[in-house]
Amino acid sequence: MGRAFVYVILGGGVAAGYAALEFTRRGVSDGELCIISEEPVAPYERPALSKGFLLPEAPARLPSFHTCVGANDEKLTPKWYKDHGIELVLGTLVKSVDVRRKTLLSSTGETISYKFLIIATGARALKLEEFGVEGSDAENVCYLRDLADANRLATVIQSSSNGNAVVIGGGYIGMECAASLVINKINVTMVFPEAHCMARLFTPKIASLYEDYYRAKGVKFIKGTVLTSFEFDSNGKVTAVNLKDGNQLPADLVVVGIGIRPNTSLFEGQLTIEKGGIKVNSKMQSSDSSVYAIGDVATFPVKLFGEMRRLEHVDSARKSARHAVSAIMDPVKTGEFDYLPFFYSRVFAFSWQFYGDPTGDVVHFGDYEDGKSFGAYWVKKGHLVGSFLEGGTKEEYEIISKATQLKPAVTIDSEELEKEGLGFAQTVVSQHKVPEVKDIKSSEMVRQSSSVVMMKKPLYVWHAATGVVVAASVAAFAFWYGRRRRRW
Repeated sequence: MGRAFVYVILGGGVAAGYAALEFTRRGVSDGELCIISEEPVAPYERPALSKGFLLPEAPARLPSFHTCVGANDEKLTPKWYKDHGIELVLGTLVKSVDVRRKTLLSSTGETISYKFLIIATGARALKLEEFGVEGSDAENVCYLRDLADANRLATVIQSSSNGNAVVIGGGYIGMECAASLVINKINVTMVFPEAHCMARLFTPKIASLYEDYYRAKGVKFIKGTVLTSFEFDSNGKVTAVNLKDGNQLPADLVVVGIGIRPNTSLFEGQLTIEKGGIKVNSKMQSSDSSVYAIGDVATFPVKLFGEMRRLEHVDSARKSARHAVSAIMDPVKTGEFDYLPFFYSRVFAFSWQFYGDPTGDVVHFGDYEDGKSFGAYWVKKGHLVGSFLEGGTKEEYEIISKATQLKPAVTIDSEELEKEGLGFAQTVVSQHKVPEVKDIKSSEMVRQSSSVVMMKKPLYVWHAATGVVVAASVAAFAFWYGRRRRRW
């Protein structure tokens, strides 16, 4: 038995939901679109799993965080998909894909064919066994990647009140889960090999402020070491964690957040793989013209930095999904995916945003003493390439986003840049605004420090007018010259 669709989305995470909404807005017909997901529920906002889902009181539960509520858009419940003629094939594992024949084979033996395929398979959590540590199947060892993981973690949290939790990993999952565990009145110790938390993004100075706040909440940090083994009771439940540095930590609950790996196995040998993900062009199109990839699984060109990147964040998943659908449905009018890398997090009373690339020289600014509003700029080869801000307003976050996108030259020294702080980004943005120009001569140009050129009419209009004048002059001269030749 088999079914055929024009469009198939493989994967049921964040990206799949945003792609579905974009398809409907671009006029997809009933019965043309199918979403195949291994999960038993319709696409949802994964960030909720490490935040609202784990709250001790009034925790978030579906359908409250189905996509696309994370972007303040429609909530796509199962009924929404049915009303829009979209086929949801849930709880279904796809065991093979034949890109050449444009078919997928499910574990139940059903063949599904497509005209266009969008790969939204995301990534899986790295397991301890991949690092030589056994024990992931213990009932109180938890990962957090999907709804099933979140349900399991929530259950263990309920039975561990006032107990001890060990969080393995100091990245996104580790930091957000640690905060949720503290709110649930659980004693938390974080263990990671790096010198400070969020090492891929935070500077030591930024990390120190957050770590101090976590310590004030009772969180302990053990850095520069890794988990080597567990101690178990007679029921196979973990009772302690053994570390490489010789420490042994009592544990009623272990949360593991040590990274992810893109789900590309179905396409290896069929599509080009780069930097761990499926390589796509600026329209999210893979090495096969009928196959697109979005979200964590896609390696795409970041125009601003002139290189291929694979990004692991919900914002990239949402925006790449919309762009891929646009490229499929309206390829002529769809330009390049001009994406500015964006990361954010909200824990305790903190809320930070980062834009760009955390490379180059770092200049910190703001008030790091009270920890309410502070930030940093990353400057590489004389240009602003990254911006971080904690405690900003909506307008201030927009300013650092726009400033980073412009990648302006930084002509002042680091001391002056630190003094200007957010004002530097504000100046950059204000200088690049092109106001309405009135009563200005066609040859006059207004030049600002940002080298923005403003003219009353677009430059191509003057090019065209000049061309017409030159052509007419040449024709007139040729006519005059011909008449003189005949007189000679």
